[in-house]
Amino acid sequence: MVEPASGAEPADAAGDAAEVLDRPLPEGVRRRVVALVSDAFGALTVADLPAQLRQYARFTPTRRAKFAGNAMAAAVESDPVFRGRVAEKVREAQAELAAALDSGTAPAAADPLDVAAAAYVLRPAGWVKLVAAAGEEAQRADAERADEETRRELDRLREELAHVREAQRAGGEQVRGELEAARKEAESLQRKLRSALSDVKRGEAALRKATAEMEAVRAEAAAQTAAAESETRRLKSRLAEAEAALETSRRATREGRSIEDMRLRLLLDTVLDAAQGLRRELALPPVSTRPADLADAVEPGRMSPKDIAARALSETDPALLDQLLALPQAHLVVDGYNVTKTGYPTMPLEKQRLRLLGGLSMLAAQTGAEMTCVFDGAELAAPVLLAPPRGVRVLFSKPGVTADELIRQLVRAEPPGRPVVVVSTDREVADGVAKAGARPVTSALLLKRLSRVS
Repeated sequence: MVEPASGAEPADAAGDAAEVLDRPLPEGVRRRVVALVSDAFGALTVADLPAQLRQYARFTPTRRAKFAGNAMAAAVESDPVFRGRVAEKVREAQAELAAALDSGTAPAAADPLDVAAAAYVLRPAGWVKLVAAAGEEAQRADAERADEETRRELDRLREELAHVREAQRAGGEQVRGELEAARKEAESLQRKLRSALSDVKRGEAALRKATAEMEAVRAEAAAQTAAAESETRRLKSRLAEAEAALETSRRATREGRSIEDMRLRLLLDTVLDAAQGLRRELALPPVSTRPADLADAVEPGRMSPKDIAARALSETDPALLDQLLALPQAHLVVDGYNVTKTGYPTMPLEKQRLRLLGGLSMLAAQTGAEMTCVFDGAELAAPVLLAPPRGVRVLFSKPGVTADELIRQLVRAEPPGRPVVVVSTDREVADGVAKAGARPVTSALLLKRLSRVS
């Protein structure tokens, strides 16, 4: 079959000159032509392909049809040699259809689009009519489908219109019912309004009566005030007379005071002797503490984290951390991964931990403060093998418990009044420990202080 096909190339060229499409290739036929060319494409060598199609040689048939469809259609139309090679592959793949087209009769059961696409590639006598007939058949089928869809859409719209009309009728009845209810409610509101106006008038009358009564009370109060002032002046006069009589009595008492003084001194000596005997009986130790020593205040030279927070130091000044750690019995709690991911996030987690713990160890040796470093261990697949450095307590949170929760537990476990400093940039952690009495500082502050240590 190859030799007749090869020898048919001049005939195809002559046929092309005799038969030419007078209209664009129908879209359905064009898609089938592209599919035929794409299927035959893979059986050709690169040398057999036109230059503009060689870049698609390694594509799958589906990708060739998608990305090179226009180029393949143009090559089949303009390159008779390439079209002849494609025709050979079509004859091999669809021998019965090709034979029927060469004989001038198309199979009755064949798809008109497949027949037209094969005829467009093989170019037998009368291929233009086959392509045109396929296009008309496709248009007629499309028109029938569109007509069927239009009928279905029209039926659907009619059903929707019937539903809308039914809903309008039901809605009209509902609106009429609502209007009747609104009318009744308006009448009820009018009755309530008239009742309220009547109540307002009664209230205004009661207010006028109360105002008159209040004026009468004011007048009576003014009269009582005047009477009270008169009584006060009379009492002051009697008080002056009583004071004069008291002074006279005091002078008379001073004259006979010597006997009373002697009796009072004797009584006082008796009380003192009794107190001395009670002290010896109880054997009370000397008093070294005074009531003033028990007042809740800060003595000179002693400061709390709140006192240091009030001093004029920047929140990013490492000297602030030094002053906090200089407090008696200070405890530094560090949110480990919060610090390491702020300072050196690109390092592996193991090296992040070692670097931070090394710096904390040197800081503990310098300051003598207690230090605890907390890491989040909720996502660890296995326990971390780590030897804690000297002076630093290392803790990992249990599964289901975050490092933030463990830090808050540590702060709550400390006795009130002990200086506790928590290093974390997490706002939620800082606010939580501050409520518990700890002093939060940022991770950047600790990193600056550790850079001085190293």
